[in-house]
Amino acid sequence: MKIMTCKQLGGACDKVFTAENFAEMAELCKQHGIEMYQKGDQPHIEAMAQMQKMMQSPDDMNNWFQAKQKEFDNLPETN
Repeated sequence: MKIMTCKQLGGACDKVFTAENFAEMAELCKQHGIEMYQKGDQPHIEAMAQMQKMMQSPDDMNNWFQAKQKEFDNLPETN
């Protein structure tokens, strides 16, 4: 298991996510983002807007994804 925060994944808070792999980590963060969006949390809404802007460029999104995957891979395992 590895740990990352919402901020590490491009979000707006220090909520901690624990996952076995990066795909699971990304899904946890996505669900959190949706929840915070539905609550009208402005910092998360702004972070999501930045992500949506980045998604307009496949190269930018791919580079971001690869960088976050590498960051995840380099994290220590937790118990």
